[in-house]
Amino acid sequence: MPPPTPTPTPSLPPITTLPSLPTPRLTTTLDTLFESSPALHTLILPLLTTQPFPSYPALIDAIGARMTALSAQNSTRDREVLCGILGAHPRLGERRKEGLSELSRREQGGLDGGVSVGVGVGGNGEKKGGGEAEAEAEAEAEAAELRRLNRVYEEKFPGLRYVVFVNGRPRNVIMQDMRRRIDRGDFEREIEEIIQAMCDIANDRAKKLENTE
Repeated sequence: MPPPTPTPTPSLPPITTLPSLPTPRLTTTLDTLFESSPALHTLILPLLTTQPFPSYPALIDAIGARMTALSAQNSTRDREVLCGILGAHPRLGERRKEGLSELSRREQGGLDGGVSVGVGVGGNGEKKGGGEAEAEAEAEAEAAELRRLNRVYEEKFPGLRYVVFVNGRPRNVIMQDMRRRIDRGDFEREIEEIIQAMCDIANDRAKKLENTE
């Protein structure tokens, strides 16, 4: 069996070239930083073609400010656009990977807690030791709890998805944060936290990917 084709590493063009790039390349740049969102494309593409930015952090700050401005409006349409952007991030620990970008896959790391063969059975068909099987069972229980918290969160905050800058933190710490935000029950604060988390993620991606073309 031939080895799997490696997934291309995402890249970002030099920031000074953005105003001269074609729309498809600008769209890809936005998707790399913030995940794919038609609502974000509509909101930000005019900005990219008309205003130069000295750095990716400056661009990300401007995008965050645009999203924050939408949250301050009373227009139902503005709220719909904002929720379309904020809801574009994948759920943490989601088992289905079809809609998960390569960057999100890397950032989430082991949050899904999937078991490759089966609890209690090794890759060569041998029985696993009690400690290993117990660890897998615990990981699967945590993964199930993470999926449950995603559902509870989205019921609590319709139109939103829980977004956080994982930054290597373990799953139990992330779930503590989810419970805190669910218990707080403040929709406006959630919007603020999601925008900040999306900008933190985008800045981390920009730092790693800028000038990789």
